[in-house]
Amino acid sequence: MAKTKATGATKLGRDSQPKYLGVKLTDGQKAKVGNVIIRQRGTKFLPGKNVKKGKDDTLYALKEGEIKFATKRKKKFDKSQRIVKLVNVL
Repeated sequence: MAKTKATGATKLGRDSQPKYLGVKLTDGQKAKVGNVIIRQRGTKFLPGKNVKKGKDDTLYALKEGEIKFATKRKKKFDKSQRIVKLVNVL
């Protein structure tokens, strides 16, 4: 006697749900308090003025205003540098 059905009972083909990451509000758009600006894994974008980072690295607005993206050189403690992308709400 067969343990499983012959057709339509495959154990393969599992897939995870999409995570919907990325930029949600772009440069120049208006943000309200608590609006999600970017959903990301890791710190590809860093929080600037009036922006806070959640525990899953999501950036969200602390104040109402216009979103501005900027780049900046950031020095590390070993005196090396990297160019970072900042997100500000002005």
